[in-house]
Amino acid sequence: MMSHDAPPRDLAPGILTEYMTDEWGVFVRSTARLEAFRSQYQDVEVHDSDAFGKLFRLDGHFMTSEKDEFFYHENLVHVAALAHPHPARALIVGGGDGGSAEELLKHPSMSEVTIAEIDGSVVDISRRHLHAVHHGALDDPRVTVRIEDGFRFVAQSREQYDLIVLDLTDPGGPSTALYTADFYDACAARLTPDGAMTMHIASPIAHAARIREALAKLRNAFARVTPYLTSVPLYGGLWMMACCSRTLDPREHSAAAIEARILERKLGRLQYINGDTYRAALALPNFVRALVA
Repeated sequence: MMSHDAPPRDLAPGILTEYMTDEWGVFVRSTARLEAFRSQYQDVEVHDSDAFGKLFRLDGHFMTSEKDEFFYHENLVHVAALAHPHPARALIVGGGDGGSAEELLKHPSMSEVTIAEIDGSVVDISRRHLHAVHHGALDDPRVTVRIEDGFRFVAQSREQYDLIVLDLTDPGGPSTALYTADFYDACAARLTPDGAMTMHIASPIAHAARIREALAKLRNAFARVTPYLTSVPLYGGLWMMACCSRTLDPREHSAAAIEARILERKLGRLQYINGDTYRAALALPNFVRALVA
């Protein structure tokens, strides 16, 4: 999820801080620390807050919250899922909070979702505290949760997926290998001919160099790489994602066509995505066009 260069450091007791760079960041006042422990891989926390409801952190970095998760999860999933004519099988790498799975399951054609999450404690804490994020998706019969390394799972799999969603933690630690050219190549090999992989990249304001590096690797693995934008309040505002495929291009669909698909699939519980916001995500400001060129 959130990706940055500066280490986390909270300003004061009760103030949770996410530094985008050494010079600026985001803060949230915690009204209660509901749970905190060290798992095998990372520090895990859930807090309550007036601004975001329950919010989830890993290694001191904001991951998701009850009140703003739809900004992130709907854009991460539906830009590709609505462009796909009939998404039936999906793989999520990471995503132990269940938010991406919940969005995928809204599509009536979706029959199988596999979550490859390295840290079982993320799934456990999400079941205990984050039902408003996953709405029971972690225990849906169409969902299989695999507690294992995402790179190893993809590299050893022979399955083919219509959609792959990289719902990852920050680059570093157990996720380091999931931001490499080798991993993107492995994901490309697991996609059906009209399948697509989506991922978040970084802030185009705070992390320009990281975006250039990521897009260069993605373009070596996929014939079509479509950067797009959304705003995620918990992540400090403007955020970049990418849809990657051999053939699928979300820019080929008009706002009216996306609205028709939303109605046809009865996706009535969307809080962010509609035909206009779908097309708006693909409209890049000039400084972003220059960054992704």
